[in-house]
Amino acid sequence: MSQDLKREIKELIVKELNLEGRDPGSIQDDAPLFGEGLGLDSLDALQLAMSVEEHFGVRIPEGDEARPIFRSVAALAAHVAAHRAAG
Repeated sequence: MSQDLKREIKELIVKELNLEGRDPGSIQDDAPLFGEGLGLDSLDALQLAMSVEEHFGVRIPEGDEARPIFRSVAALAAHVAAHRAAG
């Protein structure tokens, strides 16, 4: 999986979730997006899911199915890469 895709996702997270002052490069690939990591919440997840679907053309499932996808930037990038290739 490419570093470019991870970087693109980090930039999308910072832009779409208005994380002003946050350098996308400072977000670690395996850091949790929720809780102690970036500290995102359920509204952020909804916004991020819509942004990813719009930007990458990849569907994000809802509810519990989305949890492992939103575990980290690396997990989200893996989902995008797998489903973009399939689509």
